[in-house]
Amino acid sequence: MQRYDKLKNLLKYLAVIPAHILLFCLFIPATFVLQTCFYSGGLSVCFAFAGTIRDAFLIKNDLMRSSKTSGLPRKTHVIRFTRNLCVYLFPEVEGCARCSVTMRQLRRELVRVLYPVFHKDKKEAKQLARAYLESVGHIQKILRSDAEFISASDPAASGPDEVIMTYPGFFAIMVYRLAHSMHNLGVPLIPRVMTEHAHSVTGIDIHPGANIGECFCIDHGNGVVIGESTVIGRNVKIYQGVTLGALSVKKEDASRKRHPTVEDHVIIYAGSTILGGQTVVGHHSIVGGNVWLTESLPPHSVIYQETQNTIKQRSSGNKRQDT
Repeated sequence: MQRYDKLKNLLKYLAVIPAHILLFCLFIPATFVLQTCFYSGGLSVCFAFAGTIRDAFLIKNDLMRSSKTSGLPRKTHVIRFTRNLCVYLFPEVEGCARCSVTMRQLRRELVRVLYPVFHKDKKEAKQLARAYLESVGHIQKILRSDAEFISASDPAASGPDEVIMTYPGFFAIMVYRLAHSMHNLGVPLIPRVMTEHAHSVTGIDIHPGANIGECFCIDHGNGVVIGESTVIGRNVKIYQGVTLGALSVKKEDASRKRHPTVEDHVIIYAGSTILGGQTVVGHHSIVGGNVWLTESLPPHSVIYQETQNTIKQRSSGNKRQDT
């Protein structure tokens, strides 16, 4: 019994020691293991062992820090995870031929982000992190089809690699799809932080709750707003300044479909506003620039705003004054 009490007290003492002190205490035995593995030809085993120890202590240190917060993830951690996940899926984002981010690193970062959100339940955070990261391969295929569709739709694009590396519309779509997958798993708050990071970088605001089909294109993109209950089909192109929004902003309508539905093969040109949960833009339709639309369009429609431009001849006096 006394031996058990001593062990229990020792564990309590170790739990409050900062991670860097524990690492220093383990430096000597770790050095011995390193030398043994090196001389026995098992250097790769040594590096794996060292990486496991490092990850364990980093997670421990992060969880101790997060336990002092009010159940909110650190915003910088969410943004770092989002950027690293984008680089993991598409190294072209940073102009790299090979990915410098590992799956183990992503798993550790995601557990750190999820831990405070799920009331410090480490087991649930790990299970959810595993389930989410298993789905990113499928998301990568969809994003590749998005990049190819954008490249085929834009004469100025030299290929999908240029789209992935330079187009703000693709970056916003990529972050949205990653956040949407997490949103579907029931993760609160974090998906919104992810898409708001993309919003701050690109000026494109896509709610993670929106449902968007494959082969989606946002060209130029600044000022695009896509609301929470928006439904968008396949092969849809949207230009800058488009709003897919709600007619009503009452709080009691939060659980209703407030945003429009855009069917397959639709083009929406710059500055158009489409509002209302009952508004449906039929497939193969074209919405011209600066259109205000609150009612449904049948398939194969073309809607545009008629404007009148007046051209006047300048007087000769004004011409001489300018010169």
